[in-house]
Amino acid sequence: MLEKIKNRAIRLAMQAYMATRRHSVTDGVVGIQLRRPKKAPHYSSEVLRAGSVQSKGASPLPVDIQVERDVPVRLRDGTTIYTDVFRPTGADRVPAVVAWSPYGKTEPFDSVAKPEQALSGLQKFEAADPGWWVPHGYAVIQPDIRGIGNSGGRFTQWGTQDGRDGYDLVEWIAEQSWSNGKVGFAGNSWLSISQWFIGAQRPPHLAALAPWEGFADVYRNTVAPGGVPSPEFAGMVPVVLRGRQYGEDLPAMVDRHPLMDDYWRDKIAAVERITVPTYVVSSYTNKVHTRGTIHAFNALTVQDKWLRIHNIHEWRDFYRNQEDLLRFFDRYLKGVDNGWESTPRVRMSVLDPGGEDETNIVTDSFPPPGTEPVRLYLTANAGLSRDAQAAEASVAYTADDGRSRAQFTMVFTEDTTIAGHWKLRLWVEADGADDIDLFLQCQKLDAAGNVIPVIVKGAPYGDANGVGEFEWGHGMLRASRRAVDEDRSTPFVPFHPFDHEQRLKRGEVVPVEIEIPPMAMRWHAGEQLRLLVAGYNMQSPEFNFLAPTKTLNKGRTVLHVGGRYDSHLLAPVLKP
Repeated sequence: MLEKIKNRAIRLAMQAYMATRRHSVTDGVVGIQLRRPKKAPHYSSEVLRAGSVQSKGASPLPVDIQVERDVPVRLRDGTTIYTDVFRPTGADRVPAVVAWSPYGKTEPFDSVAKPEQALSGLQKFEAADPGWWVPHGYAVIQPDIRGIGNSGGRFTQWGTQDGRDGYDLVEWIAEQSWSNGKVGFAGNSWLSISQWFIGAQRPPHLAALAPWEGFADVYRNTVAPGGVPSPEFAGMVPVVLRGRQYGEDLPAMVDRHPLMDDYWRDKIAAVERITVPTYVVSSYTNKVHTRGTIHAFNALTVQDKWLRIHNIHEWRDFYRNQEDLLRFFDRYLKGVDNGWESTPRVRMSVLDPGGEDETNIVTDSFPPPGTEPVRLYLTANAGLSRDAQAAEASVAYTADDGRSRAQFTMVFTEDTTIAGHWKLRLWVEADGADDIDLFLQCQKLDAAGNVIPVIVKGAPYGDANGVGEFEWGHGMLRASRRAVDEDRSTPFVPFHPFDHEQRLKRGEVVPVEIEIPPMAMRWHAGEQLRLLVAGYNMQSPEFNFLAPTKTLNKGRTVLHVGGRYDSHLLAPVLKP
Protein backbone atom coordinates (compact mmCIF):
# COMPACT_ATOMS: atom_id res chain seq x y z
CA MET A 1 0.00 0.00 0.00
CA LEU A 2 2.81 2.43 0.90
CA GLU A 3 4.51 1.69 -2.44
CA LYS A 4 1.28 2.46 -4.33
CA ILE A 5 0.86 5.73 -2.43
CA LYS A 6 4.48 6.67 -3.15
CA ASN A 7 4.16 5.87 -6.87
CA ARG A 8 0.93 7.86 -7.13
CA ALA A 9 2.58 10.82 -5.42
CA ILE A 10 5.52 10.69 -7.84
CA ARG A 11 3.16 10.42 -10.81
CA LEU A 12 1.09 13.41 -9.68
CA ALA A 13 4.23 15.46 -8.96
CA MET A 14 5.62 14.65 -12.41
CA GLN A 15 2.33 15.56 -14.09
CA ALA A 16 2.18 18.85 -12.17
CA TYR A 17 5.78 19.62 -13.11
CA MET A 18 5.14 18.86 -16.78
CA ALA A 19 2.05 21.07 -16.72
CA THR A 20 4.21 24.07 -15.85
CA ARG A 21 6.44 23.59 -18.90
CA ARG A 22 5.87 25.87 -21.86
CA HIS A 23 5.07 24.41 -25.25
CA SER A 24 5.68 25.67 -28.76
CA VAL A 25 4.84 24.46 -32.25
CA THR A 26 7.46 24.79 -34.98
CA ASP A 27 6.94 23.34 -38.45
CA GLY A 28 4.07 21.29 -37.06
CA VAL A 29 6.19 19.69 -34.31
CA VAL A 30 5.14 20.27 -30.71
CA GLY A 31 8.03 21.10 -28.42
CA ILE A 32 8.28 21.25 -24.63
CA GLN A 33 10.67 23.55 -22.78
CA LEU A 34 13.58 21.61 -21.28
CA ARG A 35 15.23 22.53 -18.01
CA ARG A 36 18.02 25.03 -18.48
CA PRO A 37 21.61 23.76 -18.23
CA LYS A 38 23.49 24.78 -15.12
CA LYS A 39 26.63 26.00 -16.90
CA ALA A 40 27.60 27.80 -20.10
CA PRO A 41 30.00 26.01 -22.50
CA HIS A 42 33.66 26.43 -21.58
CA TYR A 43 36.45 24.65 -23.43
CA SER A 44 39.08 23.07 -21.23
CA SER A 45 41.80 20.48 -21.55
CA GLU A 46 43.52 18.51 -18.81
CA VAL A 47 45.13 15.20 -17.99
CA LEU A 48 43.34 13.08 -15.42
CA ARG A 49 46.10 11.25 -13.56
CA ALA A 50 46.32 7.51 -13.06
CA GLY A 51 45.11 6.54 -9.60
CA SER A 52 42.81 9.53 -9.25
CA VAL A 53 39.16 8.97 -8.26
CA GLN A 54 36.68 11.13 -10.16
CA SER A 55 33.59 10.68 -7.98
CA LYS A 56 32.48 9.00 -4.77
CA GLY A 57 32.45 5.24 -5.11
CA ALA A 58 34.18 5.28 -8.50
CA SER A 59 37.16 3.12 -9.38
CA PRO A 60 40.61 4.77 -9.64
CA LEU A 61 41.76 5.53 -13.17
CA PRO A 62 44.25 2.87 -14.32
CA VAL A 63 46.12 5.24 -16.69
CA ASP A 64 46.48 8.95 -17.45
CA ILE A 65 43.55 10.17 -19.56
CA GLN A 66 43.55 13.27 -21.73
CA VAL A 67 40.17 14.97 -21.56
CA GLU A 68 38.90 17.91 -23.58
CA ARG A 69 35.55 19.33 -22.49
CA ASP A 70 33.04 21.41 -24.43
CA VAL A 71 34.75 20.93 -27.78
CA PRO A 72 32.56 22.66 -30.41
CA VAL A 73 31.43 20.65 -33.45
CA ARG A 74 29.73 22.47 -36.32
CA LEU A 75 27.01 20.51 -38.10
CA ARG A 76 26.10 20.88 -41.78
CA ASP A 77 23.20 23.28 -41.09
CA GLY A 78 25.41 25.60 -39.06
CA THR A 79 24.28 24.31 -35.66
CA THR A 80 27.03 23.89 -33.05
CA ILE A 81 26.97 21.02 -30.59
CA TYR A 82 29.47 20.40 -27.80
CA THR A 83 31.26 17.21 -26.95
CA ASP A 84 33.70 15.87 -24.40
CA VAL A 85 36.62 13.81 -25.68
CA PHE A 86 38.47 11.26 -23.53
CA ARG A 87 41.57 9.74 -25.11
CA PRO A 88 45.00 8.32 -24.38
CA THR A 89 47.84 10.73 -23.79
CA GLY A 90 50.59 10.75 -26.38
CA ALA A 91 50.68 11.09 -30.15
CA ASP A 92 49.27 7.71 -31.23
CA ARG A 93 46.26 7.82 -33.54
CA VAL A 94 43.36 5.86 -32.04
CA PRO A 95 39.82 4.84 -33.01
CA ALA A 96 36.80 6.39 -31.34
CA VAL A 97 33.74 4.94 -29.60
CA VAL A 98 30.78 7.34 -29.54
CA ALA A 99 28.07 7.58 -26.86
CA TRP A 100 25.28 9.35 -28.77
CA SER A 101 22.39 10.25 -26.43
CA PRO A 102 20.68 13.19 -24.69
CA TYR A 103 21.65 12.08 -21.20
CA GLY A 104 24.16 14.80 -20.48
CA LYS A 105 27.93 14.84 -20.87
CA THR A 106 28.59 17.32 -18.06
CA GLU A 107 25.40 16.96 -16.01
CA PRO A 108 24.90 13.21 -16.34
CA PHE A 109 21.58 11.49 -15.88
CA ASP A 110 22.08 9.45 -12.72
CA SER A 111 22.94 5.86 -13.62
CA VAL A 112 21.36 3.15 -11.52
CA ALA A 113 23.32 0.47 -13.31
CA LYS A 114 25.13 -1.68 -10.78
CA PRO A 115 27.73 -3.83 -12.49
CA GLU A 116 29.91 -6.05 -10.36
CA GLN A 117 32.86 -3.72 -10.86
CA ALA A 118 32.84 -0.03 -10.04
CA LEU A 119 32.94 2.37 -12.98
CA SER A 120 35.19 5.40 -13.31
CA GLY A 121 32.36 7.93 -13.07
CA LEU A 122 33.39 9.50 -16.40
CA GLN A 123 30.79 7.62 -18.43
CA LYS A 124 27.45 8.82 -19.73
CA PHE A 125 24.35 6.89 -18.68
CA GLU A 126 24.18 3.47 -20.43
CA ALA A 127 27.47 4.16 -22.22
CA ALA A 128 31.02 2.91 -22.58
CA ASP A 129 33.19 3.90 -19.62
CA PRO A 130 36.23 6.01 -20.64
CA GLY A 131 38.04 4.66 -17.58
CA TRP A 132 37.92 1.20 -19.20
CA TRP A 133 38.15 1.97 -22.92
CA VAL A 134 40.92 4.59 -22.94
CA PRO A 135 43.44 2.17 -21.35
CA HIS A 136 42.61 -0.22 -24.20
CA GLY A 137 43.64 2.36 -26.80
CA TYR A 138 40.34 4.07 -27.67
CA ALA A 139 38.97 7.57 -27.53
CA VAL A 140 35.47 7.90 -26.06
CA ILE A 141 33.34 10.70 -27.48
CA GLN A 142 30.45 11.98 -25.34
CA PRO A 143 28.45 14.68 -27.12
CA ASP A 144 25.48 16.70 -26.00
CA ILE A 145 23.37 16.07 -29.09
CA ARG A 146 21.27 18.71 -30.84
CA GLY A 147 19.24 20.75 -28.34
CA ILE A 148 20.76 19.13 -25.25
CA GLY A 149 22.85 21.02 -22.70
CA ASN A 150 24.41 23.99 -24.46
CA SER A 151 24.23 22.41 -27.91
CA GLY A 152 22.24 24.42 -30.41
CA GLY A 153 19.09 23.49 -32.26
CA ARG A 154 15.88 21.82 -31.18
CA PHE A 155 16.11 18.42 -29.55
CA THR A 156 14.56 15.71 -31.71
CA GLN A 157 13.83 12.15 -30.66
CA TRP A 158 15.57 10.08 -33.36
CA GLY A 159 14.68 10.23 -37.03
CA THR A 160 16.52 11.47 -40.12
CA GLN A 161 17.77 14.65 -38.43
CA ASP A 162 19.40 12.64 -35.67
CA GLY A 163 21.01 10.38 -38.28
CA ARG A 164 22.45 13.32 -40.21
CA ASP A 165 23.83 14.87 -37.03
CA GLY A 166 25.54 11.61 -36.13
CA TYR A 167 27.01 11.43 -39.63
CA ASP A 168 28.51 14.90 -39.19
CA LEU A 169 30.07 13.98 -35.84
CA VAL A 170 31.63 10.84 -37.32
CA GLU A 171 33.25 12.85 -40.10
CA TRP A 172 34.43 15.51 -37.63
CA ILE A 173 36.08 12.80 -35.51
CA ALA A 174 37.91 11.42 -38.55
CA GLU A 175 39.50 14.85 -39.14
CA GLN A 176 41.03 15.13 -35.66
CA SER A 177 44.78 14.81 -35.27
CA TRP A 178 44.43 12.02 -32.71
CA SER A 179 42.01 9.91 -34.84
CA ASN A 180 42.95 6.85 -36.89
CA GLY A 181 39.88 7.51 -39.05
CA LYS A 182 37.78 4.65 -37.63
CA VAL A 183 34.62 5.34 -35.60
CA GLY A 184 32.24 3.00 -33.81
CA PHE A 185 29.15 3.45 -31.64
CA ALA A 186 28.16 1.55 -28.49
CA GLY A 187 25.65 1.65 -25.65
CA ASN A 188 22.24 0.56 -24.42
CA SER A 189 18.75 1.83 -25.16
CA TRP A 190 18.84 5.38 -26.60
CA LEU A 191 22.49 4.87 -27.51
CA SER A 192 21.44 1.75 -29.39
CA ILE A 193 18.37 3.18 -31.13
CA SER A 194 20.29 6.16 -32.49
CA GLN A 195 22.82 3.84 -34.13
CA TRP A 196 20.22 2.45 -36.52
CA PHE A 197 19.48 5.96 -37.81
CA ILE A 198 23.13 7.04 -37.99
CA GLY A 199 24.24 3.80 -39.65
CA ALA A 200 21.54 4.19 -42.29
CA GLN A 201 23.16 7.52 -43.31
CA ARG A 202 26.41 5.69 -44.17
CA PRO A 203 29.07 8.10 -42.90
CA PRO A 204 32.29 7.21 -44.77
CA HIS A 205 34.40 6.83 -41.61
CA LEU A 206 31.88 4.76 -39.67
CA ALA A 207 33.56 1.37 -39.17
CA ALA A 208 31.28 -0.63 -36.83
CA LEU A 209 28.08 -0.49 -34.80
CA ALA A 210 27.14 -2.15 -31.50
CA PRO A 211 23.43 -1.48 -30.89
CA TRP A 212 22.69 -3.30 -27.63
CA GLU A 213 18.99 -3.33 -26.67
CA GLY A 214 17.03 -0.83 -28.78
CA PHE A 215 14.62 -0.52 -31.69
CA ALA A 216 14.43 1.06 -35.13
CA ASP A 217 10.74 2.01 -35.33
CA VAL A 218 9.55 4.57 -32.79
CA TYR A 219 5.80 4.27 -33.45
CA ARG A 220 5.54 0.48 -33.33
CA ASN A 221 7.89 -0.07 -30.41
CA THR A 222 7.34 2.70 -27.92
CA VAL A 223 4.61 5.32 -28.52
CA ALA A 224 1.89 3.15 -30.12
CA PRO A 225 2.68 -0.57 -30.06
CA GLY A 226 -0.12 -2.44 -31.74
CA GLY A 227 -1.59 0.91 -32.73
CA VAL A 228 -2.54 1.59 -29.08
CA PRO A 229 -1.24 5.03 -28.00
CA SER A 230 1.15 4.31 -25.12
CA PRO A 231 3.36 7.40 -24.74
CA GLU A 232 3.77 7.20 -20.96
CA PHE A 233 7.44 6.17 -21.07
CA ALA A 234 8.33 8.61 -23.86
CA GLY A 235 6.62 11.40 -21.92
CA MET A 236 8.97 10.90 -19.00
CA VAL A 237 12.12 11.57 -21.04
CA PRO A 238 11.93 15.40 -21.16
CA VAL A 239 11.67 15.53 -17.36
CA VAL A 240 15.28 14.39 -16.97
CA LEU A 241 16.84 16.39 -19.83
CA ARG A 242 18.43 19.83 -19.97
CA GLY A 243 18.63 22.18 -22.93
CA ARG A 244 18.29 25.81 -23.89
CA GLN A 245 15.41 25.34 -26.32
CA TYR A 246 12.34 23.19 -26.79
CA GLY A 247 12.47 19.42 -27.14
CA GLU A 248 10.21 17.26 -29.25
CA ASP A 249 7.13 16.19 -27.26
CA LEU A 250 6.25 12.68 -28.48
CA PRO A 251 3.05 12.28 -26.42
CA ALA A 252 1.71 15.48 -27.98
CA MET A 253 2.71 14.24 -31.42
CA VAL A 254 0.83 10.95 -30.87
CA ASP A 255 -2.28 13.04 -30.21
CA ARG A 256 -1.69 15.02 -33.42
CA HIS A 257 -0.63 12.02 -35.49
CA PRO A 258 -2.48 8.96 -34.13
CA LEU A 259 -1.90 6.94 -37.32
CA MET A 260 1.23 6.07 -39.24
CA ASP A 261 2.13 8.97 -41.55
CA ASP A 262 5.20 10.78 -42.87
CA TYR A 263 6.02 12.14 -39.41
CA TRP A 264 6.33 8.63 -37.95
CA ARG A 265 7.85 7.13 -41.11
CA ASP A 266 10.75 9.52 -40.62
CA LYS A 267 11.30 7.74 -37.29
CA ILE A 268 11.74 4.33 -38.90
CA ALA A 269 15.43 3.67 -39.54
CA ALA A 270 16.36 2.26 -42.95
CA VAL A 271 18.28 -0.60 -41.34
CA GLU A 272 18.76 -2.33 -44.68
CA ARG A 273 21.07 0.53 -45.76
CA ILE A 274 23.65 -0.24 -43.07
CA THR A 275 26.89 -1.57 -44.58
CA VAL A 276 29.30 -1.83 -41.62
CA PRO A 277 29.84 -4.80 -39.28
CA THR A 278 27.17 -4.79 -36.59
CA TYR A 279 27.09 -6.57 -33.22
CA VAL A 280 23.55 -6.65 -31.82
CA VAL A 281 22.54 -7.66 -28.30
CA SER A 282 19.07 -8.36 -26.93
CA SER A 283 17.21 -9.97 -24.06
CA TYR A 284 13.70 -11.41 -23.90
CA THR A 285 12.51 -9.42 -20.90
CA ASN A 286 13.01 -5.76 -21.82
CA LYS A 287 9.56 -4.18 -22.09
CA VAL A 288 10.61 -1.62 -24.71
CA HIS A 289 13.53 -3.17 -26.58
CA THR A 290 13.11 -6.91 -27.18
CA ARG A 291 10.80 -6.85 -30.18
CA GLY A 292 12.54 -3.95 -31.93
CA THR A 293 16.07 -5.24 -31.40
CA ILE A 294 15.41 -8.63 -32.96
CA HIS A 295 13.34 -7.14 -35.79
CA ALA A 296 16.20 -4.75 -36.61
CA PHE A 297 18.79 -7.54 -36.55
CA ASN A 298 16.76 -9.62 -38.97
CA ALA A 299 16.27 -6.58 -41.24
CA LEU A 300 20.03 -6.08 -41.59
CA THR A 301 21.29 -7.07 -45.03
CA VAL A 302 25.00 -6.67 -44.23
CA GLN A 303 26.72 -10.06 -44.06
CA ASP A 304 28.94 -9.17 -41.10
CA LYS A 305 26.32 -9.19 -38.36
CA TRP A 306 26.11 -10.95 -35.01
CA LEU A 307 23.39 -11.39 -32.39
CA ARG A 308 23.67 -12.36 -28.73
CA ILE A 309 20.57 -12.83 -26.55
CA HIS A 310 21.32 -12.91 -22.83
CA ASN A 311 19.30 -13.64 -19.69
CA ILE A 312 20.19 -10.80 -17.30
CA HIS A 313 19.39 -7.10 -17.12
CA GLU A 314 20.78 -5.04 -20.00
CA TRP A 315 22.98 -2.72 -17.92
CA ARG A 316 24.64 -5.59 -16.08
CA ASP A 317 25.16 -7.39 -19.38
CA PHE A 318 26.70 -4.33 -21.07
CA TYR A 319 29.47 -3.86 -18.52
CA ARG A 320 29.99 -7.60 -17.97
CA ASN A 321 30.69 -8.17 -21.70
CA GLN A 322 33.09 -5.34 -22.49
CA GLU A 323 35.85 -7.84 -23.34
CA ASP A 324 33.63 -9.37 -26.01
CA LEU A 325 32.81 -5.94 -27.42
CA LEU A 326 36.52 -5.06 -27.32
CA ARG A 327 37.33 -8.04 -29.57
CA PHE A 328 34.69 -6.82 -32.03
CA PHE A 329 35.98 -3.25 -32.07
CA ASP A 330 39.63 -4.33 -32.15
CA ARG A 331 38.86 -6.27 -35.32
CA TYR A 332 37.00 -3.52 -37.17
CA LEU A 333 38.31 -0.29 -35.66
CA LYS A 334 41.95 -1.34 -35.26
CA GLY A 335 42.27 -4.07 -37.88
CA VAL A 336 43.52 -6.65 -35.35
CA ASP A 337 43.44 -10.19 -36.78
CA ASN A 338 41.92 -11.74 -33.66
CA GLY A 339 39.57 -14.30 -35.18
CA TRP A 340 36.38 -12.39 -34.40
CA GLU A 341 34.88 -13.61 -37.69
CA SER A 342 34.64 -17.11 -36.22
CA THR A 343 32.32 -15.85 -33.48
CA PRO A 344 28.96 -17.65 -33.84
CA ARG A 345 26.50 -15.53 -35.77
CA VAL A 346 23.84 -16.05 -33.11
CA ARG A 347 24.27 -16.90 -29.43
CA MET A 348 20.91 -17.27 -27.74
CA SER A 349 19.51 -18.12 -24.33
CA VAL A 350 16.60 -20.34 -23.38
CA LEU A 351 14.88 -19.23 -20.19
CA ASP A 352 13.61 -21.82 -17.76
CA PRO A 353 11.80 -20.08 -14.90
CA GLY A 354 11.80 -22.39 -11.93
CA GLY A 355 14.71 -24.32 -13.45
CA GLU A 356 18.09 -23.45 -14.96
CA ASP A 357 18.45 -21.09 -17.92
CA GLU A 358 20.66 -22.17 -20.79
CA THR A 359 22.88 -19.49 -22.31
CA ASN A 360 25.24 -19.05 -25.26
CA ILE A 361 23.45 -21.60 -27.42
CA VAL A 362 25.05 -21.43 -30.85
CA THR A 363 22.70 -21.21 -33.83
CA ASP A 364 22.66 -19.73 -37.31
CA SER A 365 19.67 -17.42 -36.90
CA PHE A 366 16.92 -16.25 -34.62
CA PRO A 367 14.34 -17.67 -34.57
CA PRO A 368 16.57 -20.77 -34.61
CA PRO A 369 16.31 -23.34 -37.39
CA GLY A 370 14.28 -26.41 -36.56
CA THR A 371 11.18 -24.80 -35.11
CA GLU A 372 7.74 -26.12 -36.00
CA PRO A 373 4.67 -23.85 -36.08
CA VAL A 374 2.11 -25.32 -33.70
CA ARG A 375 -1.45 -24.02 -33.47
CA LEU A 376 -2.94 -24.01 -29.99
CA TYR A 377 -6.67 -23.42 -30.44
CA LEU A 378 -8.64 -21.42 -27.88
CA THR A 379 -11.57 -23.38 -26.46
CA ALA A 380 -14.80 -22.32 -24.76
CA ASN A 381 -13.80 -24.16 -21.59
CA ALA A 382 -10.69 -21.95 -21.07
CA GLY A 383 -8.31 -24.36 -22.73
CA LEU A 384 -5.60 -24.35 -25.40
CA SER A 385 -5.78 -27.42 -27.64
CA ARG A 386 -3.77 -28.74 -30.55
CA ASP A 387 -7.04 -29.93 -32.05
CA ALA A 388 -9.39 -27.47 -33.73
CA GLN A 389 -12.81 -27.28 -32.09
CA ALA A 390 -15.77 -28.17 -34.28
CA ALA A 391 -18.45 -26.34 -32.30
CA GLU A 392 -18.65 -22.56 -32.36
CA ALA A 393 -18.71 -20.82 -29.00
CA SER A 394 -17.84 -17.48 -27.40
CA VAL A 395 -16.14 -16.12 -24.31
CA ALA A 396 -16.78 -12.55 -23.11
CA TYR A 397 -15.37 -10.13 -20.56
CA THR A 398 -16.19 -6.59 -19.45
CA ALA A 399 -13.96 -4.38 -21.56
CA ASP A 400 -13.41 -1.39 -19.33
CA ASP A 401 -13.43 -2.39 -15.67
CA GLY A 402 -9.67 -2.95 -15.44
CA ARG A 403 -10.12 -6.42 -13.91
CA SER A 404 -12.05 -8.76 -16.20
CA ARG A 405 -10.19 -10.99 -18.58
CA ALA A 406 -10.40 -14.28 -20.43
CA GLN A 407 -7.87 -17.05 -19.90
CA PHE A 408 -6.85 -20.18 -21.77
CA THR A 409 -4.51 -22.85 -20.41
CA MET A 410 -2.79 -26.04 -21.51
CA VAL A 411 -0.64 -28.61 -19.71
CA PHE A 412 2.55 -29.89 -21.33
CA THR A 413 2.81 -33.65 -21.34
CA GLU A 414 6.49 -33.61 -22.25
CA ASP A 415 9.43 -31.23 -22.00
CA THR A 416 8.93 -28.53 -24.64
CA THR A 417 10.97 -25.53 -25.78
CA ILE A 418 9.28 -22.69 -27.63
CA ALA A 419 11.69 -20.32 -29.37
CA GLY A 420 10.92 -17.40 -31.63
CA HIS A 421 8.06 -15.04 -32.43
CA TRP A 422 4.55 -15.86 -31.25
CA LYS A 423 1.26 -14.76 -32.77
CA LEU A 424 -2.35 -14.80 -31.65
CA ARG A 425 -5.13 -14.98 -34.23
CA LEU A 426 -8.37 -13.98 -32.56
CA TRP A 427 -11.94 -13.45 -33.73
CA VAL A 428 -13.47 -10.54 -31.78
CA GLU A 429 -16.73 -8.65 -31.48
CA ALA A 430 -17.38 -5.32 -29.73
CA ASP A 431 -20.67 -5.48 -27.83
CA GLY A 432 -21.65 -1.88 -27.07
CA ALA A 433 -18.73 -0.21 -28.84
CA ASP A 434 -17.17 0.26 -32.28
CA ASP A 435 -13.56 -0.47 -31.32
CA ILE A 436 -11.52 -2.61 -28.94
CA ASP A 437 -8.11 -2.27 -27.32
CA LEU A 438 -6.83 -5.82 -26.79
CA PHE A 439 -4.03 -6.78 -24.42
CA LEU A 440 -2.34 -10.17 -24.10
CA GLN A 441 -0.07 -11.85 -21.64
CA CYS A 442 1.47 -15.32 -21.67
CA GLN A 443 2.54 -16.98 -18.43
CA LYS A 444 4.38 -20.08 -17.33
CA LEU A 445 2.62 -21.99 -14.53
CA ASP A 446 3.74 -24.86 -12.37
CA ALA A 447 1.79 -28.10 -12.14
CA ALA A 448 -0.39 -26.60 -9.40
CA GLY A 449 -1.31 -23.58 -11.50
CA ASN A 450 0.94 -21.05 -9.79
CA VAL A 451 2.69 -18.44 -11.92
CA ILE A 452 6.45 -19.02 -12.23
CA PRO A 453 7.96 -15.55 -12.72
CA VAL A 454 10.98 -14.83 -14.87
CA ILE A 455 13.82 -13.92 -12.53
CA VAL A 456 16.33 -11.44 -13.97
CA LYS A 457 19.67 -10.77 -12.27
CA GLY A 458 21.09 -7.28 -12.26
CA ALA A 459 17.65 -5.65 -12.24
CA PRO A 460 17.91 -2.02 -11.04
CA TYR A 461 14.42 -2.19 -9.54
CA GLY A 462 14.85 -5.58 -7.92
CA ASP A 463 15.79 -6.48 -4.38
CA ALA A 464 18.99 -5.58 -2.57
CA ASN A 465 20.85 -8.20 -4.59
CA GLY A 466 19.64 -6.80 -7.90
CA VAL A 467 17.22 -9.66 -8.55
CA GLY A 468 13.82 -8.78 -9.99
CA GLU A 469 10.74 -10.44 -11.42
CA PHE A 470 9.97 -9.60 -15.04
CA GLU A 471 6.92 -10.13 -17.20
CA TRP A 472 7.00 -11.50 -20.73
CA GLY A 473 4.72 -12.59 -23.53
CA HIS A 474 2.83 -9.33 -23.96
CA GLY A 475 1.03 -8.08 -27.03
CA MET A 476 -1.55 -5.42 -27.82
CA LEU A 477 -3.66 -4.24 -30.72
CA ARG A 478 -6.38 -1.68 -31.42
CA ALA A 479 -8.96 -3.60 -33.44
CA SER A 480 -9.74 -0.73 -35.80
CA ARG A 481 -6.07 -0.77 -36.84
CA ARG A 482 -6.07 -4.51 -37.52
CA ALA A 483 -5.33 -4.34 -41.27
CA VAL A 484 -2.39 -6.54 -42.26
CA ASP A 485 -0.03 -6.07 -45.20
CA GLU A 486 0.34 -9.67 -46.34
CA ASP A 487 3.34 -8.90 -48.54
CA ARG A 488 5.32 -7.64 -45.54
CA SER A 489 4.09 -10.26 -43.08
CA THR A 490 5.40 -13.71 -42.18
CA PRO A 491 3.42 -16.58 -40.65
CA PHE A 492 4.55 -15.51 -37.17
CA VAL A 493 4.88 -11.74 -37.59
CA PRO A 494 1.93 -9.76 -38.95
CA PHE A 495 2.83 -6.37 -40.39
CA HIS A 496 0.22 -3.73 -39.59
CA PRO A 497 0.44 -0.53 -41.67
CA PHE A 498 -1.44 1.43 -38.97
CA ASP A 499 -2.30 4.06 -41.59
CA HIS A 500 -6.10 3.79 -41.51
CA GLU A 501 -8.95 2.64 -39.28
CA GLN A 502 -11.76 0.12 -39.75
CA ARG A 503 -14.35 0.63 -37.03
CA LEU A 504 -16.46 -2.34 -36.02
CA LYS A 505 -20.18 -2.51 -36.80
CA ARG A 506 -22.80 -3.81 -34.39
CA GLY A 507 -22.65 -7.62 -34.31
CA GLU A 508 -19.63 -7.76 -36.62
CA VAL A 509 -17.05 -10.46 -35.85
CA VAL A 510 -13.58 -9.76 -37.26
CA PRO A 511 -10.23 -11.54 -37.16
CA VAL A 512 -7.21 -9.81 -35.64
CA GLU A 513 -3.58 -10.90 -35.60
CA ILE A 514 -1.45 -9.84 -32.65
CA GLU A 515 2.30 -10.21 -32.48
CA ILE A 516 3.84 -11.37 -29.21
CA PRO A 517 7.52 -10.41 -28.83
CA PRO A 518 10.02 -13.23 -29.33
CA MET A 519 10.89 -15.52 -26.47
CA ALA A 520 12.80 -18.76 -25.96
CA MET A 521 11.46 -20.66 -22.96
CA ARG A 522 11.39 -24.23 -21.74
CA TRP A 523 8.43 -26.01 -20.13
CA HIS A 524 8.80 -29.31 -18.29
CA ALA A 525 6.21 -32.06 -18.32
CA GLY A 526 3.34 -31.08 -16.05
CA GLU A 527 3.97 -27.34 -16.31
CA GLN A 528 1.40 -25.11 -17.97
CA LEU A 529 1.11 -22.29 -20.49
CA ARG A 530 -1.59 -19.70 -19.84
CA LEU A 531 -2.80 -17.04 -22.26
CA LEU A 532 -4.65 -14.03 -20.84
CA VAL A 533 -6.75 -11.63 -22.95
CA ALA A 534 -8.03 -8.39 -21.38
CA GLY A 535 -9.15 -4.83 -21.99
CA TYR A 536 -6.40 -3.30 -19.86
CA ASN A 537 -2.63 -3.43 -20.12
CA MET A 538 -1.55 -6.29 -17.86
CA GLN A 539 2.09 -5.34 -18.35
CA SER A 540 3.23 -3.13 -15.50
CA PRO A 541 5.10 -0.04 -16.72
CA GLU A 542 8.89 0.16 -16.78
CA PHE A 543 8.65 2.62 -13.90
CA ASN A 544 5.89 1.97 -11.39
CA PHE A 545 5.00 5.65 -11.06
CA LEU A 546 4.01 5.98 -14.73
CA ALA A 547 0.31 6.23 -15.49
CA PRO A 548 -1.36 3.10 -16.91
CA THR A 549 -2.14 2.88 -20.62
CA LYS A 550 -5.39 4.66 -21.48
CA THR A 551 -7.88 2.69 -23.55
CA LEU A 552 -11.05 3.44 -25.51
CA ASN A 553 -12.78 0.29 -24.28
CA LYS A 554 -16.39 0.14 -23.20
CA GLY A 555 -19.14 -2.47 -23.15
CA ARG A 556 -18.18 -6.13 -23.56
CA THR A 557 -15.53 -7.77 -25.66
CA VAL A 558 -16.62 -11.10 -27.12
CA LEU A 559 -14.04 -13.68 -28.26
CA HIS A 560 -15.31 -16.24 -30.78
CA VAL A 561 -13.78 -19.71 -30.96
CA GLY A 562 -14.38 -22.99 -32.75
CA GLY A 563 -15.92 -23.83 -36.11
CA ARG A 564 -15.51 -20.90 -38.50
CA TYR A 565 -13.55 -19.02 -35.85
CA ASP A 566 -10.02 -20.43 -35.87
CA SER A 567 -8.84 -18.42 -32.86
CA HIS A 568 -5.43 -19.82 -31.97
CA LEU A 569 -2.03 -19.11 -30.50
CA LEU A 570 0.72 -19.88 -33.02
CA ALA A 571 3.82 -21.05 -31.17
CA PRO A 572 7.27 -21.92 -32.61
CA VAL A 573 8.06 -25.25 -30.97
CA LEU A 574 11.71 -26.27 -31.18
CA LYS A 575 12.06 -29.82 -32.42
CA PRO A 576 14.01 -32.04 -30.00
